[in-house]
Amino acid sequence: MYMPAHFEENRPEVLHRLIAEQPFGALITNGPNGLDANHLPFEAQLVPAGDDASAPQSRCLLRAHVARANPVWKEAATHPDALVIFQGPAAYISPTWYPSKHEAHRQVPTYNYIVVHAHGRIVVRDDEPFVRGLVARLTRKMEAGEAVPWKMGDAPADFITQMLGAIVGIEIEVTRLVGKWKLGQNKEAADRRGAADALLARASDQQRAVGQAMLDAPPAF
Repeated sequence: MYMPAHFEENRPEVLHRLIAEQPFGALITNGPNGLDANHLPFEAQLVPAGDDASAPQSRCLLRAHVARANPVWKEAATHPDALVIFQGPAAYISPTWYPSKHEAHRQVPTYNYIVVHAHGRIVVRDDEPFVRGLVARLTRKMEAGEAVPWKMGDAPADFITQMLGAIVGIEIEVTRLVGKWKLGQNKEAADRRGAADALLARASDQQRAVGQAMLDAPPAF
């Protein structure tokens, strides 16, 4: 991913928070038939490092499940390298929102966005306890906002067992996290504020999220 220095975000806690808040990721693999993409909800877990002082402070594990009929889990045995893309809010930026445009007319449209790339290797977890636990935890998280949350126990046990048999778990130990917060850090303060204010006045939650992030991000100069 192209990464100008002023857009780089490398604080682990910020990257992990984006993954937790936007868990629906795009799993990119390069199998025997070339590039493939699968769109999956992921569970992220930070695992404390051991006693080795040279080890990183924690490891990030990403867990998901795919349909047993999906060849990606079989291909992972010989092609385990993977990239998972977690997309944060994104919004179009009009040049008319920059005050300097109306003075010198030297601005062009762009998109501002937040994204995290997680690199790692897939390990297949084709065991019922792993898959059952993963589905239960993902369900609890996704149902948390419902007035009456659905839980696995609401369905007949034999039906849940049948459904679990139709999926396979995968686990990715993240070896590298890359974050890009493209939020106009390279713009003059007045132009950045003008664009942020325009987004904050919009009806879309995503546009307002980008506008607020623009105000929160430190400028490049």
